[in-house]
Amino acid sequence: MFSFRNDYSTGAHPAVLDALCRTNGERTEGYGLDLLCRQAEEELLELCRAPGAAVHFLVGGTQANKVTIAALLRPYEAVLAAHTAHICCHETGAVEHNGHKVLHLPSPDGKLTADMVRAAAAAHTGEYTVAPRLVYISNTTEVGTVYRRAELAALRRVCDELDLLLYCDGARLGSAMAAGDASFADYGALCDAFTVGGTKNGLLFGEALVIVNPALQPGFRRCMKQQGAILAKGRLLGVQFSAILQDGLYLSLAAQANRLARRLAEGLEDLGVPLLFPAQSNQLFPVLPDSVAEALEGEVSFELQERLEGSRSCIRLVTAWDTAQEEVDGLLALLGRLLQ
Repeated sequence: MFSFRNDYSTGAHPAVLDALCRTNGERTEGYGLDLLCRQAEEELLELCRAPGAAVHFLVGGTQANKVTIAALLRPYEAVLAAHTAHICCHETGAVEHNGHKVLHLPSPDGKLTADMVRAAAAAHTGEYTVAPRLVYISNTTEVGTVYRRAELAALRRVCDELDLLLYCDGARLGSAMAAGDASFADYGALCDAFTVGGTKNGLLFGEALVIVNPALQPGFRRCMKQQGAILAKGRLLGVQFSAILQDGLYLSLAAQANRLARRLAEGLEDLGVPLLFPAQSNQLFPVLPDSVAEALEGEVSFELQERLEGSRSCIRLVTAWDTAQEEVDGLLALLGRLLQ
């Protein structure tokens, strides 16, 4: 069976496993305060060109979003997010569970604009409404689109104008950087905080949170501990990030996933299969007749995005760092037969 369900279903890149095995016998301080985590932290700060930033390693993306938003906001403050955002659709109300409302902004392409942010802020000015305080974006977005540097800069300007924080969920940051024109340094310059996702790009597990804004740094580890987000064997996170950041491996793995997604998108176009969202990263959303999508289920692992009018289904296909070209070609051949 071909697997295009997600980009985290396999284990880890061999370089990561080798680093874990090589350091397995070392005895270190716990809770992420060891030299191995410090080394990974320094490597990230150098890439981001943000020497004054703080780096914290967390196990997963939902945990990172939940803890970060809880730490950065007052009880009456709210989050602005696209209606398709991960915190809106895939985290079981984790942010709301901590007491912070998420304001869902309709977005045709999964992205926020400065005008959307400005309008939402203007609609919540009275003391009987929540106060928008944090703009949440993800790059790539949940529908595979990518923020360019100019779009990030525009969001930074409106956040400065309205005294808002800009937080980027970078669960697929590697894919976004490989597909767009924004670098580690751009995120360090434009965001108050952002994550560098490892779970979906070659690590067994792990996200690195970079808090750039110095005003947001004090007490963050206390919030992590309160939320159960400090791993006793924290060095396991530092070791993995240090390994994946060597010799440009992080970006090369993401670029490989994007390259195969482009090949898949081109093949779908040749077959006359439309996409619900633009093909910009490693997530594709082809629209198929229901009969074809149902026949595909026995041969391919994928996720159903939504049912559409006219007996059509939009499915999600995701390429990963270890997806083989033969898998892409095999899927296209299978689709070609089914569409006939």
